[in-house]
Amino acid sequence: MIPTAPGAATLNTTVAKHPWQPEATVSTETLVVTAVVAARFFVPLLIPRFPLPGVVAALVLDAADQSIFAAFGYDPPGYQGYDKAMDVYYLAIAYMSTLRNWTSPQAYNVSRFLYFYRLVGVTAFELSGWRPLLLIFPNTFEYFFIAYEVVRARRNPARYSMRFWLWVAAVIWVFVKLPQEWWIHIAQLDFTDELAAHPALGPAIVVALLAAAAVYWWVVRPKLSPPAWPLRIAADPLPEQARTWQQRAVWTAQAGAWSAQVLEKVVLVGLIGVIYGEVLPGLDVTSFQLFCGLAVLVFVNAAVAVVIARHRFGTDSALLAFAGRLVLNVGLVALARALVGGDRIDVRAALFLVAMLSLITFLHDRYLPVHDAREATAAPEGDVLRERVA
Repeated sequence: MIPTAPGAATLNTTVAKHPWQPEATVSTETLVVTAVVAARFFVPLLIPRFPLPGVVAALVLDAADQSIFAAFGYDPPGYQGYDKAMDVYYLAIAYMSTLRNWTSPQAYNVSRFLYFYRLVGVTAFELSGWRPLLLIFPNTFEYFFIAYEVVRARRNPARYSMRFWLWVAAVIWVFVKLPQEWWIHIAQLDFTDELAAHPALGPAIVVALLAAAAVYWWVVRPKLSPPAWPLRIAADPLPEQARTWQQRAVWTAQAGAWSAQVLEKVVLVGLIGVIYGEVLPGLDVTSFQLFCGLAVLVFVNAAVAVVIARHRFGTDSALLAFAGRLVLNVGLVALARALVGGDRIDVRAALFLVAMLSLITFLHDRYLPVHDAREATAAPEGDVLRERVA
């Protein structure tokens, strides 16, 4: 599944397949690519429990992977497709963690719009190849997520009004993401090359950052509410109403297999699947076929989850529950592959896709009851603090 190059340099060490088989050499490049891809898969899993360091680590790893490969003088063939897929994956995990952790309904509603807005834009770009779509649909969600977690580190996000969160999103959208998206996707400039060509750019950026820090420290900070608690890095505890599987099962059973939440998950999984289908090699099916197939997968998953919830034979073990979800979906994909023709769906690409989407649907089903429990006890909009932002 991990691309390697013919004739790649090998390590001095060897790895024996079996005691009775000849020793097999392992290339340095293969180990590096495997380590990077593994890190890009597992690091986002920290986000639900450690939101701010987890998302920052995923963001840094996304920016550094190509530099890591360049340091070894290697450009993995076919990696670009997996790189785009992993970008979509870690943002999906971040969105799932808002269901688990966020206590402000206002901030959650803003983030949900920002996430799906970007997801629609990326899907449209992958289908059309028209780069301005990435400017029209900027990835504001990513930095809005970071902004929320920075606030939560010292203050109670639930005390801030919708107006405050809309201002935060607007500032990020206009002053951060639009210039960044234009630079990367429209002008297609490389920061290192531009820095070498314009030596004054570096000091100018430093001055701009210092000015922004000064504005925050002397203008914005005095108008903010006092810190509510010492620095918090880990996610807040789960609400009492949704800490065990049995408690979450009540919410799942009441929602049923046909609900607005399931329809949202159809859109979520379908769009992510279409993006994967465009960037991953070996999925020779149309986007419409893939979307419809994934819609069936989501409804089957939802129906199975409801049956399990109503009969109370689930488990609190996340690993066992995910393993069961993965086995179910592998079976569904194997059936779909047999129906459309095995030569049209590459096994490795299909397994990669089903693993990612199984994890996303599993986390959505696990965290949605937590979100509903938090929302049921949230303060109404009129009771929150209307933080001054001007």
